[in-house]
Amino acid sequence: MYRFAQSPTDPAFVQNPYPAYARARREGGPLVWWEAYDMPCALSYASVNAVLRDRRFGREIPVEMASPPPPHLAPFYRIEDHSMLELEPPRHTRLRGLVLRAFTTQRISDLAPGLTALAHDLIDTFPQDATFDLLPAYARTIPVITIARLLGVPETRADDLLAWSNAMVGMYQARRTPAMEEAAANAAADFSAFLTDYIDQRRSAPADDLITQLIAAEQDGTRLSTPELISTCILLLNAGHEATVHSIGNATRLLLAQPDPRAHLMPERVAATVEELLRLDPPLHMFTRYAYEDITLHGHSFRRGDRIGLLLGAANRDPGQWQHPDRFDPVRPAKPHAAFGAGLHFCVGAPLARLELQIALKTLFDRCPGLRLSGRPRFADTYHFHGLERLMVSL
Repeated sequence: MYRFAQSPTDPAFVQNPYPAYARARREGGPLVWWEAYDMPCALSYASVNAVLRDRRFGREIPVEMASPPPPHLAPFYRIEDHSMLELEPPRHTRLRGLVLRAFTTQRISDLAPGLTALAHDLIDTFPQDATFDLLPAYARTIPVITIARLLGVPETRADDLLAWSNAMVGMYQARRTPAMEEAAANAAADFSAFLTDYIDQRRSAPADDLITQLIAAEQDGTRLSTPELISTCILLLNAGHEATVHSIGNATRLLLAQPDPRAHLMPERVAATVEELLRLDPPLHMFTRYAYEDITLHGHSFRRGDRIGLLLGAANRDPGQWQHPDRFDPVRPAKPHAAFGAGLHFCVGAPLARLELQIALKTLFDRCPGLRLSGRPRFADTYHFHGLERLMVSL
């Protein structure tokens, strides 16, 4: 198997990982051994999509191979233990079913007017005669306020939610350090304490929000326990916020390179444009799975418990799936992409993310037709996430 000798924290790779993916695919085919992670990784769209849908692979480590987490990380893993992102059937089936009973299409679509108003309010505060960073001014604020409104937690706690989320997702980054682990554990404990109190309030005083709906959701006579409620709310915030911030930033960067961004955001074209932007520069580049039985894939023999990395960013630029895959072409024939995953763990928040992107991008370029880059956009060293560190612009 081809040995992919690429550091995920190498500055050149951080700024543009796609040439490395293309080289690995060209030299090694659909499956390569990534030395930095010491595991095989799938690069082609077909192989990534197949493993995501294959029940012989899953997120949950085989029970006989599981071990207690280090004591200093116990608060973080107490939340992970009940997260449907990390579980497989039957627990995953029950949790996802209960969440979908509350996380309805109607509840998401009802957010659109507030999302639009929020985008306009933020744009009203943009400086008119100075360069500024669009990420804190716009891209980071829209998702965290939207999730706060959806859950029903006070918007005044948005800074806390943002800080907790940023600390916790540090656990998934290639540059993870002991200090980041400590920060993630502390954030998990603080976030859990906040939600425990808030869930108790909602049990005694229900409201028209997602937390109340999650409390009330019932399937086959069962409801979400308090630890499950806490993990679900944290998952919705961390996964939804982190990915959507990166998606808005990455998409804006790509649109600013086009001669007429607004032409791609007309009402009849905005949905297809968002899908192409998600394909071309997705916010999450790697997802891992465990083998649940002995399997041979692309000539490599997996034993039960072996890991495989699924490179979503590479899959989305597979020339076997898309013609000229590095080119922004929002009118290309529609095909599924891997940005939201596939199979049992297909992103439950995908409809909300699409709505946020469509509204945020269209409102931004409608209101700011003269928006221009002021300096080279810089990506953050946060692999396996792929998102900007800053996006300096002017009006």
